[in-house]
Amino acid sequence: MEGSSDTHRNINRGFKKLRVWQDAVSLYIMASRIFGKFPFELKRVAANSIDAAHSISRNIAEGYCRRGLREYLNFLNIALGSCGEFHSSYDSCHRAGQIERADFEEMEHLHYKVENELLRLIASLQKKAKRGDWDVEFKDL
Repeated sequence: MEGSSDTHRNINRGFKKLRVWQDAVSLYIMASRIFGKFPFELKRVAANSIDAAHSISRNIAEGYCRRGLREYLNFLNIALGSCGEFHSSYDSCHRAGQIERADFEEMEHLHYKVENELLRLIASLQKKAKRGDWDVEFKDL
């Protein structure tokens, strides 16, 4: 992955292997590029939108690093909320004519992917919770 280093690995950084985290980071990068073009009078809107996109990957990482299933699920649900916030942001900006159609469609495609990956991860972890087979022991990568 661009910009990352494999020289510093440990179990607490395992979230970097998650496709949903990788795609959420890509969504943040895309949001930064698209909203970074906004004029000065819309910088607050742009900054809030970029932060909503960034919040997705940050909450996935924080939940993973908590190591407890209940906390992990809580942070994944917060990430899902940030997904909704970001969708509302870029959709309304597109409707207001502030985001070009091509940029909107690019964001819509990746956002949809991230949102569904997140929903699948949450569902999978909820099944683990019901079965009681959540392993919190640190293991070698």
